[in-house]
Amino acid sequence: MDRPAAPRAPASAVSAEALLSSFVQAGYVHAEPPVLQPAEPFLDLSGEDIRKSLYLTTDAGGEELCLRPDLTIPVASDYLKSPNAGRPAGFYYLAPVFRYRGARPSEFLQAGAESFGRDDKAAADAEMLALALSALGAVGISDIEIRTGDVALFAALINAFDLPPVWKRRLLKDFNRKANLAQDIEQMALASVARPHEYAGVVAALAGSDRKAALALVSDLMSIAGATSLGGRSVPEIADRFLEQSTLKGGAFPADALRAIQRFLAISGEPDQALAELRALASDARIDIGAPIDQLESRIGFMAAHGIDTSAIRFSTAFGRGIDYYTGFEFELHAHGNGPEPLVAGGRYDGLMTRLGSPEPIPAVGFSIWVDALAQVRGGAA
Repeated sequence: MDRPAAPRAPASAVSAEALLSSFVQAGYVHAEPPVLQPAEPFLDLSGEDIRKSLYLTTDAGGEELCLRPDLTIPVASDYLKSPNAGRPAGFYYLAPVFRYRGARPSEFLQAGAESFGRDDKAAADAEMLALALSALGAVGISDIEIRTGDVALFAALINAFDLPPVWKRRLLKDFNRKANLAQDIEQMALASVARPHEYAGVVAALAGSDRKAALALVSDLMSIAGATSLGGRSVPEIADRFLEQSTLKGGAFPADALRAIQRFLAISGEPDQALAELRALASDARIDIGAPIDQLESRIGFMAAHGIDTSAIRFSTAFGRGIDYYTGFEFELHAHGNGPEPLVAGGRYDGLMTRLGSPEPIPAVGFSIWVDALAQVRGGAA
């Protein structure tokens, strides 16, 4: 069976055929979802903050639509609607996306690949990295810095300790928001210091409460006051804040957990060295995070099998891409000396599929290539 030819792109410093050749040779199928997409999945998965970057409209039935700002969610949605949903399948793409980017063009090309339904997650992760490196090599870009991380390791660490639920939620939510996470660590370090609080009565009333009780109390108080928000915060945000203060007031954050989290977030360097440090941390802290560590070790082995020099990879436990739907392996490929913007970025996003409507979890991993960034690097090297 003949594989579909790679689509053509406008003339530039990057050849579309060369860029996509490795995907076609690997048996990935061309995908190009409709330009007009439902806006809800993007807003739900990326938050309302993305609204200011979207090009939005509303159809006659009142549904909010947008020009696709990215291709991962549309490709995943089309896969879930297909008869092959749940089965292993791989797709590649090269098509325009639309997103406000300040002084830069709002319409730009995005290439990439997505792999669905593979249970051999470590092998699929390594294949994604190898495909991305192959694509860059095909267009003459080989001086690459590989940055990787694994959010599943952090989630396992947090869940290994008996932490107050409010802290678990906050830490997991803030992992991809480095400034917030740093603030969390600072507050945890101060957790045993008693401090007067402006709303001491409410904080005391919530001691030992769960989020449902906090929401009920704050809703009642706000109703009595005739308000729906306070200082720009919604009722759920206010309830979470009071729960946090209740936790802090009681000095409830375990010191051993704080030390382990700080030690964990400081691990960075070659993957093999990081493995050794992670196993030492698990042993010293007497916590069971062996499963994600074993997954990391297996992934490193598959990367080496693809011919990737793993000693050249920079692994960091604190690495995150600022996107909440990632659930495991994450990576970026940077051109040396090209600033902070990656050429390629991606990772594992198993949780996205259920959030898009799949009744069962489906493994998923992929990446996007910023074609204009490639063209800039190629142009600078010319």
